[in-house]
Amino acid sequence: MGGWRRALALAVVLGLTAAAAGAIWYARFQPDPRRFAVRGIDVSRHQGQVDWTAVAQDGVRFAYLKASEGGAYRDPSFAGNWTAARRAGLAVGAYHYFTFCRSGREQAANFLAATPHAADALPPVLDLEFGGNCAMRPGPQMLRRQIEAFLAPVEAREGKAAILYLTPEFQAAYGDALPDRPLWRRSIAVEPIGGPPWVFWQYHNRGQVKGVTGPVDLNAYAGGVKGLARLAGG
Repeated sequence: MGGWRRALALAVVLGLTAAAAGAIWYARFQPDPRRFAVRGIDVSRHQGQVDWTAVAQDGVRFAYLKASEGGAYRDPSFAGNWTAARRAGLAVGAYHYFTFCRSGREQAANFLAATPHAADALPPVLDLEFGGNCAMRPGPQMLRRQIEAFLAPVEAREGKAAILYLTPEFQAAYGDALPDRPLWRRSIAVEPIGGPPWVFWQYHNRGQVKGVTGPVDLNAYAGGVKGLARLAGG
């Protein structure tokens, strides 16, 4: 009995050690900087007050800011973040969280009213995911029509193709029905392999960056610094 208890205790210790090592590895995870030298963050009101000068000094080159959600919600931190992040020298873009319970046209109007037009901004992003969304699930063709109804006026004003942010679950459910646009793929701590190519990759959802209190999403850009400038129209 004593030997069994010692073996069990050893197994528990080894398990806890492995879990702690895994947590440390995940907290520090970064893609290979030789391949993915350009990194950025995406923020909303949940990040609170951001010191954008400190963010830029920590090697962050771009930021996407939540502007709106659905047909009426507008992120109260957007305007301040937009001005301060651009002043700090980051490439900046805006994103909209797409809901199933409002029409694409309504959501486009909300996004356009919430955001300024800037020729040197990164392309607008449409955030497509299930987390926090409406319980209803449209059919693939209905979803495509509503997404296209959102994209048409937004892309007309911005003069550039929008980017679609996709979680793996959303891509599995609706990927074949989505319009052909550049993609921002979510794949935590694992480089997206297979499937459509991507422009941005969200590799962390609890990263740490100077100037941001608490966890923040971390992202990599598929091209280099000059490619990011071209993407922004600079």
